[in-house]
Amino acid sequence: MLSVFSGSRAEIGEAHGRTHAALITSSIEVYDRLFHDFVGLRWAEARRVAERFVPMIERGFPEMLDEMAGIARGAGLDLEDILTLNCRSEISLTQASGGCTALSINRDGTQWLAQNWDWRSDQLHNVVAMELRPTGAPALVSVGEAGMVAKIGLNENGVGVCLNAIRSRTLGEGLPIHVALRKILEAESFDAATRVVTHDRVCSPAHFLIASGDGRSAGFEVHPGLPGVLEPRGGAVTHTNHLYAETATCQVEDFPRPDSDTRLTRIDALLRERLPLGAAVDAEALFAMLADHDNAPLSICRHFNPDQPAEERMETLFAVVMNLRQRRLVLRHGKPCEGEDTLTVTLGDA
Repeated sequence: MLSVFSGSRAEIGEAHGRTHAALITSSIEVYDRLFHDFVGLRWAEARRVAERFVPMIERGFPEMLDEMAGIARGAGLDLEDILTLNCRSEISLTQASGGCTALSINRDGTQWLAQNWDWRSDQLHNVVAMELRPTGAPALVSVGEAGMVAKIGLNENGVGVCLNAIRSRTLGEGLPIHVALRKILEAESFDAATRVVTHDRVCSPAHFLIASGDGRSAGFEVHPGLPGVLEPRGGAVTHTNHLYAETATCQVEDFPRPDSDTRLTRIDALLRERLPLGAAVDAEALFAMLADHDNAPLSICRHFNPDQPAEERMETLFAVVMNLRQRRLVLRHGKPCEGEDTLTVTLGDA
């Protein structure tokens, strides 16, 4: 189900918190367990760690602190709880890299973005899809986790973004990952979106795949320094959960799990085999690639793997395909190979 919130940042936040209060509380329980499993912190300790990011948000996107405060009021929680959720990547970045396979492709004048989001299965029911209409900013759709200001999505200007987690010990100055994603989703253009990663910077490593309806796209391996940039090849950019742009790899050390390289090799092969130059692209073709089980359990569509330690079991929790020319996002909640729970959202007049 899509939640639609409009108004000031504080009003949007309060409506978000009130509507998804139970899911936000559940998210906190999930991350309390995750922080303990991965970095030995309990929730109260994680809240103290998150305080270090307040000055960075105040410098780069202070409106998000108003929205986080609104989420907290609506959910009956403390601002520190919502801040900690929105800085969860930075708090657990040394161990919890997650999964995710993302791609962009431009064909016949249409720019597409698509990805699977792989994470712990106990977060499946805390996934939310939100259409936000902030006063003075573009309308946007974000698919992510309850209590967080943004994750993966697009806006009415045709700017879209996907996310791949990167496991690394690097941490510096810049916007937390999920705050930076929201700023990108409020960008007026591709150039404005890329300034978030080149000017504001991102305080911990990740990969942001940014594209726009005018046919522009690039991958950005972000971190506190200048990001590594991956330009399209044959109209496409692909990424999983390891760094490979030289600008990033010479500055940041990452610790990917073995399945990251396996999934990247496979998605590149699928693009060559199923969508060669001249082949038509549609949402079903992209979902079919995201549903691929080759090399299971190290496949693009990831299922329960009992051979992994319990705290490291990652599964595909949702898949999205975005047509940026049409400003349309299609969500499959759960694994894309099952595809029973589908939501389609279109923004603007496209």
